[in-house]
Amino acid sequence: MLGRKKSVAEKALPRRQTTMGTVASDSDEAVPRADPKDTSELLAERLQAWKHAVGYLEAYVSATEKMERAHAKEYEKVLKAIADPLKEGNHFDQSLGGIAGMFENMRANTQGLANSHLETEKNLKGSVLPILDRLHKEIKHKSKELASGAAKGAKEVEKARNTTQKHIELLGTQVAGFESAGGRINAADDPYILHRGVFHRLNKQVLEENNSRHDLLAVQHNFTAFEGHVVEVIQQAMEAFNQFVGGQAQNDQQIYADILASAQRIPVDFEWTKFVERNGSMLVDPAAGDRSVDSITFPNQDHKSTQPLIEGTLERKSRNKLSLGGYSTGYYVVTPSKFLHEFKDSDNFRKDPQPELSIYLPDAIIGAPSGSKFNIKGKDISKGLSGKLTGNAEIAFKAHTDADAQKWSEVIRDAAGATGPAETYTSEPTTPISPIVDEKKRIMSQPPVYEEGESSTALQTSGVTGAEAPVAANEKS
Repeated sequence: MLGRKKSVAEKALPRRQTTMGTVASDSDEAVPRADPKDTSELLAERLQAWKHAVGYLEAYVSATEKMERAHAKEYEKVLKAIADPLKEGNHFDQSLGGIAGMFENMRANTQGLANSHLETEKNLKGSVLPILDRLHKEIKHKSKELASGAAKGAKEVEKARNTTQKHIELLGTQVAGFESAGGRINAADDPYILHRGVFHRLNKQVLEENNSRHDLLAVQHNFTAFEGHVVEVIQQAMEAFNQFVGGQAQNDQQIYADILASAQRIPVDFEWTKFVERNGSMLVDPAAGDRSVDSITFPNQDHKSTQPLIEGTLERKSRNKLSLGGYSTGYYVVTPSKFLHEFKDSDNFRKDPQPELSIYLPDAIIGAPSGSKFNIKGKDISKGLSGKLTGNAEIAFKAHTDADAQKWSEVIRDAAGATGPAETYTSEPTTPISPIVDEKKRIMSQPPVYEEGESSTALQTSGVTGAEAPVAANEKS
């Protein structure tokens, strides 16, 4: 009997069929699957996104503000690159319109750049960042409103749904017990009472759901206006940002254009013209002619020790034994210092005049002239090669004429015999000078011509020392 009742009860238990035809929508279900918390959390997440977006803008403007401050410091360093005052600045004209004026313009404009970047930093900090900061606070306040309003209502809905769900489950349990117990149950567990209790709780749940829905609809509607407000404030902040930063960029461009114009206004010859006006006395006068050695004077230029006793060209017989009586022309000078010097020529300019031969006449033996020829035997004390290789040597000279030979001989004997500085030879002409002859040009001497009956032994073969008076060869005989 008990087993039969159990089988009947099993048949009577209600079973919910979940076919596609019987699945009701969320609005028909006692406890809908849609969670109102999903909507409130989605809106809260959106507010977080806006808050972060505004935070990015705040960070961007703040970084730009710091950059402007850093630029101001860098321009201070740039300003120090131009020395004040300029080194050797006296070389530039100090009036406006020149190089000094250009650098002064650069200093003033660079200082202006530093000041303008500091001003931009203050404007960003005092005008742009406060706009974004207020917007940030508005979004935070909106998030709190959502949490205290729609989010709180969603929690109440969830609580009411849980209560209804529990009562429905209790009703299901008692209905199942009613079938198995044969209708004998406690009064409090009467399915009728529980059934009415479900409606009571459903009514409260639906009220909470509708209130939450209305709150969420109001929030969604307000979001449209609020987000429009957020975008407008962002646009306002970016407009102010562009006004200050873009104005700074235009100001930089204008300042650099002014520096360029200051440089381009300088006439190309301005500085040189002013420099010549200030320093004309120290510059080379282009109207003055070139200097000439002939017009130059110097101390002791005309001292008697610098004036030759006699000078001119003579021919000297070569001391080379292989040369067959060849003569070479040189330029010879007898000085008040009692020296006979030989030079290649009389040119003082082409190279430093260093004597090829130097004989100290008081230590030499001077022969008497014979026609245009005369001999001198002495030591070459010059620094040339011949002075190093030879000792005492007898040198044969030949003048252009017999008279020239006589003059040379007299001056040489006077210089050799003088105990003090020799006096300048004053007879006319004083210096038989012939044109300069190339040292490579050789003049071959001819044997002397004698009168009939005259012996060649009549030539002077012995000399006199510097202390002896010259004696002609015919006087000795």
